[in-house]
Amino acid sequence: MESIIKLANSIIWSNVFIALCLGAGLFFTIRTNFVQIRYVRHMVKLLFTEGSSERGVSPFQAFSMAIAGRVGVGNIVGVATAIAAGGPGAVFWMWMIAFLGSASAFVESTLAQIYKEEKNGQYCGGPAFYIEHGINKKWFALLFSIITLISCALFLPSIQSNSISISIKNAFDVPQWITGIGICIFLALTVFGGAKKIGRISQVIVPFMAGAYIIMAVIIIALNIKEVPAIFGLIFRSAFNLESAFSGIFGSAIAWGVKRGIYSNEAGQGTAPHAAAASETSHPVKQGLVQAFSVYVDTLFVCTATALMILFTHQYNVFDNAGDYIVKNIPGVEAGSEYTVNAIAVHFPLIASQFIAIALTFFAITTTMSYVFIAESNFTYLSKQKNIILRWVMRAIILAAVYYAAISKPSTAWDIGDIGVGAMAWINFIAILLLYKPAMIALDDYNKQRKKGKDPVFNPKELNIKNASPIWDRVVKEREYKDKHQ
Repeated sequence: MESIIKLANSIIWSNVFIALCLGAGLFFTIRTNFVQIRYVRHMVKLLFTEGSSERGVSPFQAFSMAIAGRVGVGNIVGVATAIAAGGPGAVFWMWMIAFLGSASAFVESTLAQIYKEEKNGQYCGGPAFYIEHGINKKWFALLFSIITLISCALFLPSIQSNSISISIKNAFDVPQWITGIGICIFLALTVFGGAKKIGRISQVIVPFMAGAYIIMAVIIIALNIKEVPAIFGLIFRSAFNLESAFSGIFGSAIAWGVKRGIYSNEAGQGTAPHAAAASETSHPVKQGLVQAFSVYVDTLFVCTATALMILFTHQYNVFDNAGDYIVKNIPGVEAGSEYTVNAIAVHFPLIASQFIAIALTFFAITTTMSYVFIAESNFTYLSKQKNIILRWVMRAIILAAVYYAAISKPSTAWDIGDIGVGAMAWINFIAILLLYKPAMIALDDYNKQRKKGKDPVFNPKELNIKNASPIWDRVVKEREYKDKHQ
C-alpha cells in the first residue's frame, strides 16, 4: 500500500504539475497586470470596509477563515520538511509560488463570488459551483466535489489532529486520547455551527496566533541580525544552483518549495474559494483581492518566519534523493516541528517545546475547522437537498477520523494528504485557466467604477457574464434603493 501511495504521489506531483502551478500563476500575474502588487494597500483597506449580514460573513471574517485554512501545520512542519528535502533554496521557491499564486488566488476567489449560491440561509460556493455554472461541465464539478469532500473530511483534518496530539504529548505529557477528545468536542461546538460561527472564532484566534508566532520569530531574527545577509545569500544561491553543497538537489529545491508552498498557502488549490464565497460583499473583486493578500500573510510572513528561525540557528539537516546527509547539523532529529523547536530552544530553551506545541495547536485547530467547513460546503453541493441525517453521518465520520488520527502514530498520512491536495489543485488549476475571463471582466469593471469615484457594485447582466449567481440581482437592487433614499 505504501508503494502505491508513493507512486500516486509522484504521478500527481510530477514536474508537469509543478510547471502548471508556476505557469498558471505567471499567466494570471501578467493577465491581471500584476494585481498582487498594484493593489496591496487597497487589499488591506478592503479587510475592514464591509460588514457581515444574516446570509454572509464580513470580508475580514472570510479572510480569517481563509488564513485559518492556510496557516497551519504546513507553516511549521511543511517548511522544515521543504528545507530537509530541498535545502535552503526551497524557501525561495516557496516565496515564488506565493507571489505568483497570489494572482491565482485572486482569480479563484473572484470566480467563487461570481457563482456563489445561497443554501439554508447562508452563502456557499467554491470550485464545484463555478465549474458547473461557468464551464457547464457537471461531471467535472462532481469530480472536484467528491475528491475535496473525501480529502477535507478524512485526510487533511487527520494530519492536523495528529500533529496537535503529538506536540501536546511531547510538551505537556498529556495522553493523545485526551487531546483527541478535546479536539472533537471543540469541532462539534464550532464548525457545525456554520460559516458565521467559524468566521467569528477565526477573526479572534487567527490574528492572535499568527501575531504571537511572528513576534517570537522577530525576536530571534533580531538576536541574529548580523547573519541576515549571509542567510538570504544562501537561500538565493541555493535556489539557482549556485551553492555547490546543494547542487545535487537543485530539482528538489524547486519541487519541494512549490509542493510545500501550495500545501501551506493553498493558492490555486481550490480550498480558499469556499471561504471567499461565504463573504458578504458588493463586488466579487473585493473578496478576490482580500484572498490574494491572505497568501502573502501565510507564506511571506509566517512561513518565512519559520524558515529564518531554522536557518539562523542552523537547526536543520538536509538529505539527498537517496536519503543520505548533505548537511548534518542535528543528527537523528526527524524533519518536522522538531527543527523549529530546536531553533527556538537555542535562545529560549525553557519554553521552546511548549511554545511550539501551543502555536501548532492554534494553527492546526483553525485549519481543521476550515477543512471541515470545506467538506460541509461540498456536501451541500452534492446533496442539493437539506438532508440532515446524511449530514450528521458525515460529521460523525469526520469526528471519528479526527479522533483516530489523534491517537495514532505519524505514518503515511502526509503522503495521503498530499495526494488529496494535489488532485484538488490539478482540477482547480485547469478549471480557472478555462474560466478566468469572467474574473478579468469583473476586474475591469471594478477599476472603471473606482475611477468614477464609486463604491463598485457588481451587475453581471450588464457585463454579459452568463449563469452568474442571481444573488447579484438582489445586491444591485439593494444598492439602488440605498442610493435613492440617501
